[in-house]
Amino acid sequence: MYHEDLNHRLSSELSGNTKKALLLWTHDPPTRDATIVREALTGPNLIDLRAATEVICSRTSTQIMQFKQVYFQMFGSYLEHDIELQASGDHKNQLLAYVATPRYEGLDFDRYMVDKDTKALYKAGEKKLGTDERKFIEIFSGRSSAHLNAVSAAYHNMYGTSLKKAVKKETSGLFEHGLVTILQCAEHPGRYFAKVLHKSMKGLGTDDSTLLRVIVSRAEIDLQYIKAEYRKKYGKSLGDAVKSETSGNYRDFLLAIIGPSH
Repeated sequence: MYHEDLNHRLSSELSGNTKKALLLWTHDPPTRDATIVREALTGPNLIDLRAATEVICSRTSTQIMQFKQVYFQMFGSYLEHDIELQASGDHKNQLLAYVATPRYEGLDFDRYMVDKDTKALYKAGEKKLGTDERKFIEIFSGRSSAHLNAVSAAYHNMYGTSLKKAVKKETSGLFEHGLVTILQCAEHPGRYFAKVLHKSMKGLGTDDSTLLRVIVSRAEIDLQYIKAEYRKKYGKSLGDAVKSETSGNYRDFLLAIIGPSH
């Protein structure tokens, strides 16, 4: 009840990006994810399948299970049902497989299975005319991060090219975005989100939807790692980048979440 009163008060007192960021911040991480994905899949403003794909494909099996439960409790609709309605083709099949498949979250992997999957991906993609999308979906949605990391290294050793390049060559659009997100988050989620944030502030204008989504949703997960990767890759602190691209209460709030630059 108190939480509802607080949200109502914030909604009436705030507006724009400050309101969006603060309302998202009042939730716990699973509720934030459920809220972001629901809005991305059903509006009310616009359908943003890219944002929904980023959130789903960057989360662990446990995180997905938690936010799926919250999703149904909050919105009375199953996540899978909303994916069915909005996504299509290989992209839809990939998202449905990814949210339904439990994945091991430890560091161990089977070298024989890594070798087998590496050869299977090459056979399903670069080796043949056309692409066996089902094989990519099966491996990317069913294997652990540690396993995919090992497959990525083995792919480069066996075939002299990166698995990421192979995915980009063999797939396209939102399906490609999902596979690349899974692969890069298996390797280093901090580095992946540093790139996403940099891109959101690059060039003319700022993609505030992405900026606030990533900063608020990763705050209690791995924001310190994202900050370290951002500085390492771009030679400036994330805080300084945000400071130069935002203003007012919105800037103050994001900087408070990011914390000191040192």
